[in-house]
Amino acid sequence: MLDLLATTGRLGVTETAERLGVSEATVRRDFAELARRQLVTRQHGGVVAASIAYELPYRYRSSQGDESLARIGAKVAELVRPGQVVGLNGGTTTTAVARALTAREELLAAPGLSIVTNALNIAAEAVLRQHVRCVSLGGVARPESFETTGPIAMQALEQLWLDTAVVGVTGLTVREGATCDLEDEAALIRGMIARAGEVVVVTTAAKLGTRGFASICGAAQITHLVTTRPEGEGAAAAEKQLQAMTAVGVQVHIV
Repeated sequence: MLDLLATTGRLGVTETAERLGVSEATVRRDFAELARRQLVTRQHGGVVAASIAYELPYRYRSSQGDESLARIGAKVAELVRPGQVVGLNGGTTTTAVARALTAREELLAAPGLSIVTNALNIAAEAVLRQHVRCVSLGGVARPESFETTGPIAMQALEQLWLDTAVVGVTGLTVREGATCDLEDEAALIRGMIARAGEVVVVTTAAKLGTRGFASICGAAQITHLVTTRPEGEGAAAAEKQLQAMTAVGVQVHIV
């Protein structure tokens, strides 16, 4: 049940009974036991993960069910190998990546998977998975984003090594590289990149060719770019950015 809950966030009595092949009475008893252990919160007709019983910021709620983010997450999960240590900053795209990582059974087999993050919502969901070691960096939290930054987070990060840093961005161009809107957030992400063997930037095509305020890293530092197919008015400009990324050695994955 916890495995299902970590993937879906919510479970109903009837659907859980059908998926697990048990009676609804059994499901209700198990829901009650999970609630007693404070692993879930009871709601009418089912339960939600204790980690999401609070009200998520609007940007997370509005992105739930976004198929493009789910595709990005699934592709990143293919790039990660069992036993690796994966760092993730906060954001809707990296949240989708975290859910895909913790839902992929191959990654949860021994020796398991380690997730290092400054996003409280990612940590709260990942900790429900039995074979995921979850490290929350701590620091000063922003209520609008559930992300932590500052000296405490930086000091914790300096004690760790990452195999892969998965980075969500505000903007991405070949000239300016990966960017975001806040300098303290950019500083923490730069720290993740410095401690990582590979850098995977995740973003939708809408952010290609745009620039945020604070610099994260140059384009040449990016190992993989996982993005959606450019469409609409800005498609031509986004395609040029993808071609330029490939030219500087970035492995581009369009989902």
